[in-house]
Amino acid sequence: MNADNPILQVEDLSIALPAGSDRASAVRKVSFTVGRGEIVCLVGESGSGKSVIAQGVMGLLPKQLPITAGRILLQGEDITQAPLSRLRELRATRMSMIFQEPMTALNPVMSCGDQIDEVLAEHTPLSPAERRARVRDIIDEVLLPDPERMMASYPHQLSGGQRQRIMIAMALVLEPVLLIADEPTTALDVTTQKQVLELMLQLQRKHGTGVLFITHDFGVVAELAQRVAVLRLGDLVEVGDKHDVLQRPQHAYTRMLIGSV
Repeated sequence: MNADNPILQVEDLSIALPAGSDRASAVRKVSFTVGRGEIVCLVGESGSGKSVIAQGVMGLLPKQLPITAGRILLQGEDITQAPLSRLRELRATRMSMIFQEPMTALNPVMSCGDQIDEVLAEHTPLSPAERRARVRDIIDEVLLPDPERMMASYPHQLSGGQRQRIMIAMALVLEPVLLIADEPTTALDVTTQKQVLELMLQLQRKHGTGVLFITHDFGVVAELAQRVAVLRLGDLVEVGDKHDVLQRPQHAYTRMLIGSV
C-alpha cells in the first residue's frame, strides 16, 4: 500500500442534485484518497452519495448531476477536466468498475467471451488469437470452470455468481491501477458473496490494484477494508483506519451503522 502517493485523490468534491430534490447536493466537499494496493470502503445508507461519487470518478455522471466544485485526480490527472475521448481511454486501462447487478451491466446478446474480447480489441494491439488466449487466461484467473464453455455462454446462461466473475474478469483484464466496486455482492446469496469477496481480495493482492469498494455492510468492511470513509446524506462524516473506525467510531452516525449490523 502506498498512501503517500495515492492513485486516486478526491478533493473537496461537490455534486449537485436536480432542482426539487430533497437536498441541494448529492455530495458536499468530500475528500479522500486511495493508495496503490489499498482497499478503501465507502460506507453509508442508500442515498448517501456513494454511487454518485463512483460515477463521478468514472466520468459517468448524467448531466442532471454536475460537478460543481472540487477535483478528482487519477494518478495526478484531473479527470473532471478530461474530455469524453480521454475518459474512454482511461476506462478499463487505468480505472475500471464492477457494477452492482451484472445482468443489467452485461450485454445480453453478446457471449461473455466476446464482451471481454471487446475490451482488448478497443484498447490493445493484440491479434485475435492473442486476445482469445488472454480472455481464456482471465476467465481461468477468476476461477470459472471450463473457460471455453464460459467464453461461449451468454449472461442468461450463467448463475449470478458466475456473471459477477465475468464482470470482474472484464474489469481486471487490462490490470487497471484503480478498481471501483459498487456493492458487487448485493444481489448474491451469502455463500456466493463470500466466494466473490475472497476472489476480489486475491486478485487485488496479486495485481496491486487500488480498490474503492462501495457498501452499506460493515461486515464487508471488516472483511476487506484497510481504510473506511463514512458518508451521510452527502457529507463525509468520518474517515480513518478500519480498526479505528470499527472499534472507536467518532461520529454518532457511524456508531449507529455499526450498531445496526
